[in-house]
Amino acid sequence: MTDLTRRGLIFGAAAAVAVGIFAGIDRVASSTFIKDEPPLDPNATVDIVEFDDCGNRMGKTRVHKVQKTLAEWQRVLSTPQFVITREAATEIPYSGREMLNEHRAGIFRCADCGTALFDAKAKFESGTGWPSFWQAMAPENVREKDDFSMGVLRREVLCARCDAHLGHVFDDGPDPTGLRYCMNSVALKFSAKRSA
Repeated sequence: MTDLTRRGLIFGAAAAVAVGIFAGIDRVASSTFIKDEPPLDPNATVDIVEFDDCGNRMGKTRVHKVQKTLAEWQRVLSTPQFVITREAATEIPYSGREMLNEHRAGIFRCADCGTALFDAKAKFESGTGWPSFWQAMAPENVREKDDFSMGVLRREVLCARCDAHLGHVFDDGPDPTGLRYCMNSVALKFSAKRSA
């Protein structure tokens, strides 16, 4: 094989690899800036359990899912809420001191749609820097899905009514469930228990 043929083969292979790398980088960069949004379905419903502010179970009901485009969510949420609940980010531990240090009787609701998620009676000090609960108020009000975003399998927790990213659930919690619902504080709003 002559030097000219060998150089051509080497440069041709290098050019092909470079084109592949740049195409991959372009695809990743484009997907970062342009989010594919699923089409909104105005008829989508979900069964959730309603609770009043005293924590009384009002019963299971079928409701319309709360659906907005990302642009609509961005207009109604604070920047931290949008980044966490709509883009599945995680807040810095101990940054949500208000929810982390909330110990009154009451209900933690979804910050985006108001769905009842956790009773304060199920809250515990996990030492992680995020509000943690050993169970959801009603399994119907949250949904879980596999999350490989950190290169490890985790269980993401979302609000069943509006699909807000809430945090993750782990199996290192206390009795009686052994679960630790580790939630982002900006994904929650607290309703103090009112006297009946």
